[in-house]
Amino acid sequence: MKYVYVVGTADTKGAELVYLADCVADAGAPVKRVDVGIRERSVAVDITAEEIAAHHSNGVGAVLSGDDRGAAVSGMGEAFARFLAGRDDVAGVIGFGGGGGTSIITAGMRGLPYGVPKIMVSTLASGDVAPYVDISDIIMMPSVTDLAGLNQLSRMILHNAGQAIAGMVRSPYQQTGAQQSIGLTMFGVTTQSVTATVEHLKDRYDCMVFHATGVGGRTMEKLVDDRVLTGVLDITTTEVCDLLVGGVLPALPERFDAIARTGIPYVGSVGALDMVNFWAPDTVPAAFAGRCFYHHNTNVTLMRTTPEECRRIGEWIGRKLSACNGPVRFLIPEKGVSALDIKGGAFFDPEADAALFSAIETAFETSANRRIERLPLHINDPAFAKAAADTFLSII
Repeated sequence: MKYVYVVGTADTKGAELVYLADCVADAGAPVKRVDVGIRERSVAVDITAEEIAAHHSNGVGAVLSGDDRGAAVSGMGEAFARFLAGRDDVAGVIGFGGGGGTSIITAGMRGLPYGVPKIMVSTLASGDVAPYVDISDIIMMPSVTDLAGLNQLSRMILHNAGQAIAGMVRSPYQQTGAQQSIGLTMFGVTTQSVTATVEHLKDRYDCMVFHATGVGGRTMEKLVDDRVLTGVLDITTTEVCDLLVGGVLPALPERFDAIARTGIPYVGSVGALDMVNFWAPDTVPAAFAGRCFYHHNTNVTLMRTTPEECRRIGEWIGRKLSACNGPVRFLIPEKGVSALDIKGGAFFDPEADAALFSAIETAFETSANRRIERLPLHINDPAFAKAAADTFLSII
């Protein structure tokens, strides 16, 4: 039997824990009350804080014996993540809390597979929730009031949250079709290319397109590691620009490592390597004054990469891909790498493109399984999309 794990800090929010668990149970889903508090609990639970804390790498004492609340919260988060990872009876998880509870509970939720229902009712849900959600599918629900005792409004919010998790658990998604899934990366300035590539492949594969915003690339590579994807068309590698130059949508230094670890069939390209991303113009660091900018909208400012930056970017990508021993093909569209990098476009810069292409080729170690191919095309040319699809089919 599987349960909805209803998680909260029973030392300070016992009444809320009981109420939310009852809401979920009344909606028809079996529940387990879980305490992740760091002090003495005020209500009965099914799984105690001591049981959770025992999963910490250094034992219960590392979580519950000290006087440092920050260390205890961090330790409980680690312990809860380890606890959930070892369970096979989790139908879904719903938690509630303020700063400490949100940190603890989402640490566990993030380790669960995609599709397992996860709802976090939090006082922080109307702000920047990226540190809590990261690349998971956690649903963040604002608590509206502080979670400091039940009142008319908090009862309503918790009731709705309970109904939501129960509905997800009672009626889980049923996968249809038997197509294998592949990953593709896209940005606004490569949409035409990637959309056309999908058209060539969608009859054979379930095409998952990821927005190349740092999080998108990380999510795709997690699915590579999880063996959810059977191949990748990494047309838009722009996240590397923000990593190396200092933009706001960076890859992590581990970008491409999942490709190397798994040996998954990989077709890559230089999509949007002509740009670094910032928010509104007044957020651009002063060090970049005088550079070539394009104002995508009031909240997004793009900066053209220079020849020197392109050389660094190209060398980094070339070295990373040289560690991949699976089938790798890297396509270079000689006539431009984005919708802005085209003759007459705001970022048209043949010198920068030449530096990028040359640096990739110099750093890239060609082998029987790894090859670079130059194409006399723009990345958004329909012929490039056809070439990318055909290349992928030749190595899959």
